[in-house]
Amino acid sequence: MSLLPAGSVVGIATAWAGWQADAAPRNTGPDFGKASPVGLLVVVLLMIATALLVRSMNRQLKKVPESFDPTHPEPDQAADEGTDLVAGAPDVPDAENGLPGAPG
Repeated sequence: MSLLPAGSVVGIATAWAGWQADAAPRNTGPDFGKASPVGLLVVVLLMIATALLVRSMNRQLKKVPESFDPTHPEPDQAADEGTDLVAGAPDVPDAENGLPGAPG
């Protein structure tokens, strides 16, 4: 339940806007709206930080190998033996849908 009817809220908002329009403008000195030296310092520091991050990332990317394919995959294959099959599932595809059969 509202304490004020909808019409009075609109009236108050309209009156407030009128009071703001009648007031003298504030903050209109010769430097109003211009950037300060602190803003320039922040922008310069951000640019320096970005350049350092890009430089660091380039160094890290140079350490990455051209390919992740192992030259001798035998140890990896030995560890993977038997992990690709479900226990008890046949190796032949199912006759109905061509997928391997369901376990047990």
